[in-house]
Amino acid sequence: MLIDMKKQILLMLSAMMFCTVFAQVQDITSGLETAFRKGSAQDLLPFLGNQVVMIIRNNPQSVNKTEAQQKMADFFSANKVTGFSVNHQGSRNESGFIIGTLNTVNGPFRVNCFFKKSGNNPALIHQIRIDKTNE
Repeated sequence: MLIDMKKQILLMLSAMMFCTVFAQVQDITSGLETAFRKGSAQDLLPFLGNQVVMIIRNNPQSVNKTEAQQKMADFFSANKVTGFSVNHQGSRNESGFIIGTLNTVNGPFRVNCFFKKSGNNPALIHQIRIDKTNE
């Protein structure tokens, strides 16, 4: 009977941890969706990790959080956003991703954001990739 109780407690704790990670992933996903829909680098800032790999139109750079925000502000300034939709999203363990289509006055772009959780910190973006699509 004591073993069954230990299993139940372990199962309950595991479920709580999963729900916590899932909730954090949902928070970042909805926050990213809103920021991209608005074309707001300022709204992306809370979701950026300290170091972010930015790959914009096949030009990779590893930048700090402030530089990543500035690069996104420059991109949004050059490509006025008209809409954003999430095409795919997923999470596994303490990492996740979203893949979406960013519609701009210059045509659509495919956006990939990869994020991960580090320790007790919330999940943060560690890579953003933006490529022009041929749609």
